[in-house]
Amino acid sequence: MAKFSLAALLVLFASDGAAFAPPTTTPCRTLTEVRQSTRAAAAEQEEKTKTTSSEATLQIPQDSATTERRKILKEPALWEYNFGLQDAGLTLPHGIKPRVSAPEKFELTEAQIQTLEEDGVVHIKGVFDSDWVEYLRAATGHQVANPHFWAFAGTASKLYDYIQRNIWQTNKSFADFYYHSAMGHVLAQCGRTDEIRVSTDLLMVNPNKGFKWHQDNQNGPITWDEGIRFWITMDETPATYGAPVYLKGSHRNGVVDEQAVFVDIQEEGLEDYREELLEFRTMPGDMLIWHPRTIHKVDGPSDGIWTSYRRVLGGTVAKGGSTYHDKRGTGGVLSDLGRHGLEDGDKLSSSFFPMVYPKFDKREANSRDVGSVGRDPRDILGKIGGLAGKASGDKFSSFFQVLGSQARK
Repeated sequence: MAKFSLAALLVLFASDGAAFAPPTTTPCRTLTEVRQSTRAAAAEQEEKTKTTSSEATLQIPQDSATTERRKILKEPALWEYNFGLQDAGLTLPHGIKPRVSAPEKFELTEAQIQTLEEDGVVHIKGVFDSDWVEYLRAATGHQVANPHFWAFAGTASKLYDYIQRNIWQTNKSFADFYYHSAMGHVLAQCGRTDEIRVSTDLLMVNPNKGFKWHQDNQNGPITWDEGIRFWITMDETPATYGAPVYLKGSHRNGVVDEQAVFVDIQEEGLEDYREELLEFRTMPGDMLIWHPRTIHKVDGPSDGIWTSYRRVLGGTVAKGGSTYHDKRGTGGVLSDLGRHGLEDGDKLSSSFFPMVYPKFDKREANSRDVGSVGRDPRDILGKIGGLAGKASGDKFSSFFQVLGSQARK
């Protein structure tokens, strides 16, 4: 029987967002004020000690040929983690009033939509302007400077410099981004649907180990075809690593097991896909959108050290008409650990999977704001209880095979 440790489980599920306490009231601040305050905090801490365990700001240092490569972020100390809801108090761009203004729109062309359908992936440039990019960077900077407990396992594993699932549940700034930005409109067009709900999301900063060829099966409680994967990038992709690479059209393959994560692209039946690679060097404000089954990889730096930032907000959304699929007994359950009360076959309609298009639901948003949307230890234990068998162990083995894709020196 395949065996895996509790630590391995924690790496996979403990980054799922949770809210156990109501948010602290925080006066709204501008993006400039947040950046100035975090820079000041970082400078003060650096004067006190050279062994600070976290950066309070996300400023990119200048590399030089004579400078030793050093990680731009350091692992937080155990006592630096926070619980409950968090609010950076950011002011939304473009005069948007939180929980009042309608979401923005961004029109796609029919050609872009067809590219997604045919190739399994599409790169949409410039969806978010510099105001939105600065907003997301400030929200990410505040999060990294104030790490949440649910990021502990993923960060301590050094899988990423910082990673947290369901960031919208604990950090109001990201929830507001989903409610008011054009993200929902873009994804609705891609899916040719009249409704978009967030199934699961991730804030990801610097993938140290990289990811070998894989397909995404942590999409929440929905099927492959009910979901759309997305990336929203805040930084320019480095020249020699960090760019996602996809096998064109591989979402149509019929040979990779649905429960597999790692994909051996030399497998018989993938001949038609492995010869045509699509690489995307995204810029700040771009979106990458793909089908969950599209096979792809991301190379990390050859030495595992990021000297710049690759900050990404990503995840999976559900199209209108999606139903809830109970994935207990499979690895897919790890992106659905909420105590929402939905049963297999129910309509996917819950504050745990908030609607962001055509507009956010005020009742759902209020549930998030008062701490009703989150994780319950009883539910976590109940849902992962079926993962101790050999089949599930094999699936975890598939996950760990994905780790470690690095650019060549």
